[in-house]
Amino acid sequence: MQMRPWFGDEEKKAISEYMDEDGFITEFKRTEKFEQMIAEYTGAKHCIVVNNGTVSLTLATMAAGISAGDEVIVPNFTMIATPNSVKMYGAEPIFVDVERETLCLDIDKVRAAITPKTKAIMLVTANGRYPKSGVEAFIALAKEHNLKLIEDSAQSLGSFYPDGRHIGTVGDVGSFSFSAPKIISTGQGGCIVTNDDAIAARVRRLKDFGRSGGGNDIHSEIGFNFKFTELQACIGIEQMKKLAWRVERKKEILKRYQSNLKDVTAVRFFEQDLDSTTPWFIDVMVDRREELQDSLKAKGIGTRVMYPPINKQEAYQLPGEHEVSNLVGEEGLWLPSAGQLTDKEIDRICRAIIEFYDE
Repeated sequence: MQMRPWFGDEEKKAISEYMDEDGFITEFKRTEKFEQMIAEYTGAKHCIVVNNGTVSLTLATMAAGISAGDEVIVPNFTMIATPNSVKMYGAEPIFVDVERETLCLDIDKVRAAITPKTKAIMLVTANGRYPKSGVEAFIALAKEHNLKLIEDSAQSLGSFYPDGRHIGTVGDVGSFSFSAPKIISTGQGGCIVTNDDAIAARVRRLKDFGRSGGGNDIHSEIGFNFKFTELQACIGIEQMKKLAWRVERKKEILKRYQSNLKDVTAVRFFEQDLDSTTPWFIDVMVDRREELQDSLKAKGIGTRVMYPPINKQEAYQLPGEHEVSNLVGEEGLWLPSAGQLTDKEIDRICRAIIEFYDE
């Protein structure tokens, strides 16, 4: 299984019990409980859930004061939702290359990309990893240039910086995703975490039509409808109960892949601090990628090509050569990564990879 959501009888029972209560389904007490569970797990003062992880990034940046025409530095290697989230309201994503070892933003290249129009840095912690330069270097750079630091932590629930702070809680505002393949899922969904009272209050207004308060029709600013549902929250609550075990299992899966493939020079893993961080996908760089994919597919093993460089996507078509992003576009591969994988299945996948390169 390359990746799939993991729901069980607990989620089914929680939804059934809620439906027996004749609730309104729109967000209410269970949503509040889900938000509280995330806040407590991450150590954030505020957590606000919304309908998806792209919207959570959009609201995070808007609430932090980013406006149409402002520039936001984003990695050229990321899911396209990252730049799209600011493009949605007219801000301009500025693409910067990433570190070879972690696929997080290269701070030297970020520094070189700052202009008078730059208002924020969007630090994507790729696959739960943090940059080699450390988050404090990004905090200092942002402070030096009076920029907001936005943490796109869509892939990082269950990952911490070495000092024990949860990824996503260190910048001005952070964002998580609960889409189908994430470590916990509500089908679609996302959340914003922050320790800033003003940012949190503005996110809550923006997601609810700009209302000045709940249950009224007085609007203090232009807002939207990005609310959650109680059904999603029922699922999310049960998923959060399983998170600690999933974190450990994800680490075990990566360790088994690394051990099995340690002598295969054609397969190269990225740096992953397994004491602090949790891998989402099993991501590698490989030789003869398309041939390997075809060989594995013939044996019933699915893989997926990693994100291509965004500036070369048809949707953007921007000039520039970003060495690491380009290389990932040529050699990057996600191996089967589902939390449901057994050790026996991982061993079979690894044997198939070894056999391919031994031919």
